[in-house]
Amino acid sequence: MSDKIKKINLNHSFIFFITINIFCFLIFKYSNLSISTIFCLLLILIIGVSHGSLDHIKGKKLLKLFNIKSNYIFYIAYILISTTVITTWMLLPSITLIIFLIIASYHFGKEDTQFLINDSSYFTQILYFLKGFLIILAPLFFHFQETIAIFKLLLINNEKFYLSLNFIETNKVIQIGIICSTLSSIFFFLKNFEMKKFIIFLDYFSILILNYYLSPLLAFTVYFCFLHSIRHSISLAIELDPNSVVNGFRLFIKKALPLTILTGIFSFIAMYLLKNSYNLDSAILKIIFIGLASLTFPHILLEYFLEKNEK
Repeated sequence: MSDKIKKINLNHSFIFFITINIFCFLIFKYSNLSISTIFCLLLILIIGVSHGSLDHIKGKKLLKLFNIKSNYIFYIAYILISTTVITTWMLLPSITLIIFLIIASYHFGKEDTQFLINDSSYFTQILYFLKGFLIILAPLFFHFQETIAIFKLLLINNEKFYLSLNFIETNKVIQIGIICSTLSSIFFFLKNFEMKKFIIFLDYFSILILNYYLSPLLAFTVYFCFLHSIRHSISLAIELDPNSVVNGFRLFIKKALPLTILTGIFSFIAMYLLKNSYNLDSAILKIIFIGLASLTFPHILLEYFLEKNEK
């Protein structure tokens, strides 16, 4: 099974690398070509969010491990955590953003790499974080001011926060972080070497190319939807039907559809409410990043407790 996932993911990474090179070339050649924020939101809602839409099935599995019969407990806990994240973001946006970026870096690094690694040491967990940190550092390195503008739209009005970012930029901290992320990828590639691990470098250069040519929002959308989410969806499809990836995807779409639609409905309700106070682009950016944070925290907690208790 592991070799099958590695082979499928290698093909996926190669196709993604070729495709984004063509896409970025077209964007660069036709510089007047622009992609709206609403299109990014739709991609994230349809493709990105769906990779976590089987959490209710995993939740039922976790409840069984704890001998809890009522499924409502999972839904209540999941919604409470999501609501708490949104509330905390409103009250303490700078701190919540920093925690979210740290957790998201670890999550991206782990989920994009763990199928290649047979090790769960603390050192490996740190390497996962450093590898995933490239997703945060690349837009800061290539489009610092645009990334800062997004932070400001996410209710971050703390002057000390931006002074810290300016200090980070002027003192080459971002470059050092990218070097550390690069070294983590090299370490993963060389440890228990096999050619299928070349996936790591295909993904690494794809992220850099995306962020060099595209705006921070579009680069993140393409990465999150077409690399991170599809890869996770592939692994879920194989879990659902180990004998047929195509049938596994059919089952995955069928099971993921209800929560994906529900998330979309809530997102558009939020957009309608926010439109009274913000312009459309600002409202969409808030929905994308604060919304993703509210879903990422319970998703990661679920994965952690399930993995820990299954062991």
